[in-house]
Amino acid sequence: MIKRELAVFLVVGSLTVLIDFLTYRGLVWSAWMDVDLAKAAGFLTGTLFAYFANRVWTFGQQAHAPGSVWRFALLYAITLSANVLVNAGCLSLFSSVSITVQLAFLIATGVSAVLNFLGMKLFVFKASASTEKS
Repeated sequence: MIKRELAVFLVVGSLTVLIDFLTYRGLVWSAWMDVDLAKAAGFLTGTLFAYFANRVWTFGQQAHAPGSVWRFALLYAITLSANVLVNAGCLSLFSSVSITVQLAFLIATGVSAVLNFLGMKLFVFKASASTEKS
């Protein structure tokens, strides 16, 4: 079960990044928004997709669970903070490496992806007691 969830989570994550990027680029290209607003709109569009796709496809919750939106928002705030802090720490730690920025980005993204998966599985979309018994 966890292997399937992890595989679907990675697909959803990849699609989320693609949706964020395409929305951002489309809004900038069409000149509907300035760059900063377009980036915010892209991120929010990707985040909405991630919530619904992970709820339904990754963790199999067809119906809305009360409180899941707030738990999701809290998780994203925590993992965003972790991403930024890990990135900053890695930039400092690996300052002498020629690919410091890329390395820091990959490590920070990996840490936040693991935290997101665990947070969604154990906190946001955790199985209810009745679902676990069946």
